[in-house]
Amino acid sequence: MQWESKRMSDVDGSPVEDRELRASPRLASPRLAWPGLSSPLLCRRCRAFFWLASLLVASLVWCVSVRLSDPEDQRLQHGLLMFGAAVSVLLQEAFRFAHFRLLKKADEGLVTISEDGRSPISLKQMAYVSGLSFGIISGVFSVINILADSIGPGTVGIHGDSPYYFITSAFLTMALVFLHTFWGTIFFDACEKRRYWKLALVVVSHLVISGLTFLNPCYEASLIPIFLITVSTGVWAFFTAGGSLRNILACLSCREKEDGHVMVYSELQLPVED
Repeated sequence: MQWESKRMSDVDGSPVEDRELRASPRLASPRLAWPGLSSPLLCRRCRAFFWLASLLVASLVWCVSVRLSDPEDQRLQHGLLMFGAAVSVLLQEAFRFAHFRLLKKADEGLVTISEDGRSPISLKQMAYVSGLSFGIISGVFSVINILADSIGPGTVGIHGDSPYYFITSAFLTMALVFLHTFWGTIFFDACEKRRYWKLALVVVSHLVISGLTFLNPCYEASLIPIFLITVSTGVWAFFTAGGSLRNILACLSCREKEDGHVMVYSELQLPVED
């Protein structure tokens, strides 16, 4: 979730290129990960309800804390905003764990009623779809907030403010979509294998990402670390999902997997029919 320290708007609205930057990862990633599954099928499997529920609870906590505090104290209000961001992150991860438990129960039921005794969807696919659903709904809400600011009145860059508000917000939204997908993969694997240190790293990295957005509009201090964390988390999620350097080389060289079957050719020929 992005947190902007001040409100900026543009009478012309958000550029088309910015909207494409926000939407491109969530549109392209399903086809790259599992070409056999279409994007609409993945979207139907998404459980964005859990993210919305966490956002609702976090909003209630923040609203109550603001109502009970002094609205004239700006320092206190900024502290409450940081508190709300931390609570939102913790609730998102708690609901991600609840989503994992629900999917495990559903998967056990599918295994019981299936004919071959196997689940129709693997844990890695469930983790990917869960993370992608969190990323999609998080990106949608980020876009809605940006578009609400773009209605106006005002112009980005006035009074010496940064003119790169929209393009930077687009990159931050794109990074969050990827990060939620990566976090979902790592989180589900950690829950399945009971590796609690991985769970702790996911929660801590999520808190760090949310905290870095408070450095806006000093975008160099927030955007660069966020993308470094995104790349490193993506590499971690890739190897967690079973990826390897051999897979990367095979993908880059576009080589198909060699067939392990040996074909035996016989010199015997069928008799020629008269």
